[in-house]
Amino acid sequence: MTISWSGVVLAECPRAYPLFKIERSKNKHIVQYDICVDENGDIPDPKPVRVYWILENGTRHDLNFIQALLAYGIDSQERLGENRYRIALVALKDRKIVVEKFAEGYRAVALISGEESILEKAYVKSEERMLGLPKVIYVDLFGRNLQTDVPVTERMIPQ
Repeated sequence: MTISWSGVVLAECPRAYPLFKIERSKNKHIVQYDICVDENGDIPDPKPVRVYWILENGTRHDLNFIQALLAYGIDSQERLGENRYRIALVALKDRKIVVEKFAEGYRAVALISGEESILEKAYVKSEERMLGLPKVIYVDLFGRNLQTDVPVTERMIPQ
């Protein structure tokens, strides 16, 4: 699968594992984050996490430059070891996410309500403003505790 991101065509991705998604109050479009792996299930790429839209009708689209730069893009991707990366999202730079390989596949691990958890999704509640840029009211994080598998949530309110 070839995915174009910010106008740049990325290398072929033999297999991708979905990591987490962002849902929004504005519409039913979803921002999807996947990890790209090779045929052996390993991460060969120095920037393996891919981000794209899944529209209401199921079609996929790239983030545009502004969306990638200011909202849903990835600020950094750092290799921590074999098949293990730390990423930071543009909108959540202070909330580090570690992508690592588990027996059942790759997962995104982050602190949610102070608990090490598998991040499943985020929900962004926003309001439209006059200049077209939305104002974020809150962001809810949803996941499962890494040790107990109990659901975990956290609401973050921008300052």
